[in-house]
Amino acid sequence: MKIAVIGTGYVGLVTGTCLAELGNSVVCVDIDESKISKLKKGDIPIYEPGLSELTVRNFKEGRLKFTTDSKKAIQDSEVVFSAVGTPPDKDHKADLTAVKKVAETFGKNINGYKVFVNKSTVPVGTSEMVYEIIAKESKNKYKFDVVDNPEFLREGTAVKDFMNPDRVVVGIRKNTEKAKEVMEKVYSPLVRAGRPLMFTDIHSAEIIKYASNSFLATKISFINEVANFCELVGADVKEVAKGMGLDDRIGPRFLHAGIGYGGSCFPKDVQAFIKTGEDKGYEFQILNAVENVNRSQKTKILKNLTKEIPDLKNKVIAIWGLAFKPKTDDMREAPSINIINGILDAGGVVNAFDPVAMENAKKLFKKDTVNFCDTPHKAAKGADALLILTEWDEFRAVDLKKIKELMRGSLICDGRNIYNPAEVKKIGFKYKSIGR
Repeated sequence: MKIAVIGTGYVGLVTGTCLAELGNSVVCVDIDESKISKLKKGDIPIYEPGLSELTVRNFKEGRLKFTTDSKKAIQDSEVVFSAVGTPPDKDHKADLTAVKKVAETFGKNINGYKVFVNKSTVPVGTSEMVYEIIAKESKNKYKFDVVDNPEFLREGTAVKDFMNPDRVVVGIRKNTEKAKEVMEKVYSPLVRAGRPLMFTDIHSAEIIKYASNSFLATKISFINEVANFCELVGADVKEVAKGMGLDDRIGPRFLHAGIGYGGSCFPKDVQAFIKTGEDKGYEFQILNAVENVNRSQKTKILKNLTKEIPDLKNKVIAIWGLAFKPKTDDMREAPSINIINGILDAGGVVNAFDPVAMENAKKLFKKDTVNFCDTPHKAAKGADALLILTEWDEFRAVDLKKIKELMRGSLICDGRNIYNPAEVKKIGFKYKSIGR
């Protein structure tokens, strides 16, 4: 099939590349000429395991193209995916400016029947708004359909998630069987591989994405609350989570206590879902609590640090991990940001290391306020305390005896519970983790 994907951010680039990998002829569109130029040269703007190789190969083999010419891309395609960003506005609502612009562009350039696929995470009712914009701009010259096809890509495993999804959800409007047939054709390679393709009404599809992310965020905040209680009574939250997770009705995933969730999805989507509820006259009481717990949890490790070192002035604090989770360079809503700023505000010195996120992190802090180090060992050298903020695998297997020799102090505040407390204490560290 001939497919256009408008927006070459995280979702758009992964979607376009994977659709090309399935054998389609795909053109990815972006208004950023510099980004398109880099993509044509094989310079991938985001870190995502496996994406670079897949993008370069499909581009070389002619199935994947990049352009700034949205008119030609739309007119040459049967299906147009809109994968532009919906960042939170000042009121934490989803900003639909880019979504509306893509709908206008599609309406102005439609030249025959096409399916407009909304891939962006949007509040319920957005697809109907998009339909009206397209109808107005096209003056109803040609028939078209609008569907909602939410993405469920996890940073760090996005390619796998697209090619081997838990489910593919497609929301369609009433009496649009042709759109259903088109979407069945788009995802037929995945259906043949046994992946479930779920068709539903368009409003339900829009809610499914928000409800899914909000539920996962709820599990994280819940186990963090349990962790805080475990500390008070001398229990081990990892054991509690294991016992809970063995129940098939609960499952073990997202029951890992720590310093809260971050990234581009959970914070934004929970807040947007709450605001959408408010707009409709409904209060999500549980989700408000989820947000409050997460906000508080991000300060937990800083409290542990200052309890042991009340005065941080001129103290050297090593930071291992900056990204909001491993296998990504995404710094959006990362707990490390507020933690580092808290240390700096208290007069502390920060030595930071992350395997892939340091370039993005450098953009978030004033020049020369944070010492970015080439290795975790360099970050630990001379440090009064070590804070672990992202659970990268390379931190798990590090020689802690060597780290102890390099550090000036002996405090480890582990925000991700990656070490065995008894083993770390045996080496001579004072070890503070979450819920243990």
